[in-house]
Amino acid sequence: MSGATRTAIGLMSGTSLDGVDAALLRSDGRTVARFGRVLTVSYDAATREAIRSCISGAGDAPLTSRLLTWKHVEAVGALLDANGLSADGIDVIGFHGQTVAHRPAEALTWQIGDGALLAHETGIDVVADFRGRDMAAGGEGAPLAPLYHAALARDLDRVPVAVLNIGGVANVTWIDGDRILAFDTGPGGALLDDWVACRTGERYDRAGLLAARGRVRDDRIGAVLDDPWFRRAPPKSLDRDAFRVDLSGLSTEDGAATLVALTAEAVGRAARHMPADPAVWIVCGGGRLNAGVMAALRRRLSSPVGTAEDVGWNGDSLEAEAFAFLAVRSLDGLPLGLPATTGCREPTTGGALYRA
Repeated sequence: MSGATRTAIGLMSGTSLDGVDAALLRSDGRTVARFGRVLTVSYDAATREAIRSCISGAGDAPLTSRLLTWKHVEAVGALLDANGLSADGIDVIGFHGQTVAHRPAEALTWQIGDGALLAHETGIDVVADFRGRDMAAGGEGAPLAPLYHAALARDLDRVPVAVLNIGGVANVTWIDGDRILAFDTGPGGALLDDWVACRTGERYDRAGLLAARGRVRDDRIGAVLDDPWFRRAPPKSLDRDAFRVDLSGLSTEDGAATLVALTAEAVGRAARHMPADPAVWIVCGGGRLNAGVMAALRRRLSSPVGTAEDVGWNGDSLEAEAFAFLAVRSLDGLPLGLPATTGCREPTTGGALYRA
């Protein structure tokens, strides 16, 4: 079936720890023929805390992996219902799992989730472990969505384009025709979410209202941006908790404003690594819903900044869609990472196939 158009489900549980995004699309692994309905199955507080415990090294990883997988089983069932389909109508699931550690300097990346269990319970073949083979080939195993970004960007009339995903970590894909460069830019929303949760009990800064009332402390940002990682040429990637920001003594509002400014400044510095200035920035992920983040990006960047919806994409489901797309590519042995996206020595396929 090499090159065949398949119906695939993509599942993504990102570093924001908000839940499972599920998306359906038809693709041959090179282009997208059709999009289906998408949805999110939110994590309850207990699931979120179990994952956080695993990230900190204190959790029960096997138990949490099983719990997480059952949430993905639930998401697949709900997505099938939403699209009026049965398992027989799906060729493959792309299952990213939940990253609990990503330390590329140590050639280590760890995603929990049981691909065999997911295949058994859904009755659908599953591709998982998207990152391992890339790291074995000298890559960082991340970011992995850029080839999907490039497939979508073929229909855009403004180039070069920069697709900026702001999840827990922020990453960017620079695209100009067949030329592509991708890398993590720095902290996304994870530090801000953690700060807001600690200070208010809320999961995130809704609409950026806290940050809007705060004052940016440039000295706290500068201390982070002095890290050599920000000067290192891409490709490069980050762990969710790679950086700590000293917010001691700050009000909740000032801390939020400072973290928003850090995200925007890191993106601005990332632009220095691009072969040419983007004609437009397209922001996806949860960060695009934070008015403060979008305003800070527009102040910092010299090119227009819009959202995924401005070009007809779904900014909430883009990463889930990407793993559906990558699962199809994996079945055909196509590359998931390139030297210019993950730093692998040569274009490298990946993924482990679990038969239903």
